[in-house]
Parts: sequence; structure tokens; C-alpha cells
Amino acid sequence: DRKVITQLRFIKSIASVVIITLTISAILWSIPAARKLGETILTSAGIVGIIVGIAAQKSIANLVTGFQLAFTQPIKIDDEVKIAGEFGSVEDVTLTYVVVKTWDWRRLVLPLNYFNDNPFVNWTFNSKPVIASVFFHVDFTFPVSELRTKLMEFLKDEPWWDKNIVELLVTDSDDRVLKLRATFSARNASDAWNLRCKVREELMEFIKNNYPDALPKLRRMDAEGI
Repeated sequence: DRKVITQLRFIKSIASVVIITLTISAILWSIPAARKLGETILTSAGIVGIIVGIAAQKSIANLVTGFQLAFTQPIKIDDEVKIAGEFGSVEDVTLTYVVVKTWDWRRLVLPLNYFNDNPFVNWTFNSKPVIASVFFHVDFTFPVSELRTKLMEFLKDEPWWDKNIVELLVTDSDDRVLKLRATFSARNASDAWNLRCKVREELMEFIKNNYPDALPKLRRMDAEGI
């Protein structure tokens, strides 16, 4: 489960830091000179604490944000997200940053505070399946039912379609064209993107080859005698 994996990775990071810190402290405490130095430092802990607190404000804020992300789950490992104009999947969540793998395999490394201060889109927040759509503009003479049949035939053998939702509707019109919307579902955002591109190509090719006169055109009505 992606939710559990995200929480376990964050807890593992916390545990690693705590274990390393305690181990180093135990080793140093066993050395008399180091212990004496530690006692001296502790006597001025108030001043040191203030200095460290000021210096560590961002780190502490990041740590608190990390707990929020791990347990409130606005993002999880493998979530498909759109962040800063980039689409990708969450690859890792650490104590201080999140790694997002983009569609072209680049990595966005974002500080945890980014997710508190900036909006982002999570395509798989509750579930993986998503709905995609493609729009077409055609002439009023175009037989919409023919394109609807073509869409069904194309998706039937398309592996990116999850076999759930498909429809073609006339969603709008103006003085020149009809606006058609093809809607279909896919298992995840990546499949939906690929399917959107394939449907657009396939249906535009169908219109061009079978109903070229139905492509949008500019009509002009001249006044008599002009």
C-alpha cells in the first residue's frame, strides 16, 4: 500500500538519524575529555539553545512538514502529480525533500515546505483511475454518430483504455462550428495522457480521410450586388 510505504520510509529516515545521533553521543561520552567538554557545553546550554534554535528554524519546519506529509498523505510514493508546471510521479519522500520523477525522467527535488506553501495537482490522491478528454471542432454538416462509432471501435482494442468510460458529446456550438468532446477513462494519469494523444490522432485522421468537408471552414455571405 502506497500510504504505508510513504509512512515507513519517513519513519525509517527519522530512526536512522536518531540511531546515528545516539551512537555518536555514546562513543563521545565514553571518552573522558569529550565528556568534560560536553559538561562545559551543557552549562551554557541556554545560549547555545537559542543560537541553534534560530539557525535550525527551517530544518525544524521541514521536519514538522515531513510528519504532516507522511501522516496526512497529500502525496504518497508513486502518486502522479503536476507540480510547478511539470507532470511526474513521486519517487521518494525524505526528511527534508521530495523527489518527483518527471515524464522525461528528470528529477524535481522539492523542499518539504514547498507543499505547504504552493498548490499542486495530485491525479491519484484517492485512486489511480482518471478520466481524460479530447476536443474537436467540426462543421455543422458532420455526422457525429459516425465519429462516436469510430471512437468505440478504436478504444475496444486499445490497451491503455480501462474498459470503463467512453462517450462522445456535442458540448457547445457557435456560429461556425460544433464542439465535440470525447471522454474516456484510463488506469492512471500516464495511460490517460498516452490515450489522449492516440485518440486525438486517430479521430482527426478519420475526419480528414472520410469527411474532409466537415473540417472547420470560414463561411462568408456577401451582400447582393457587392
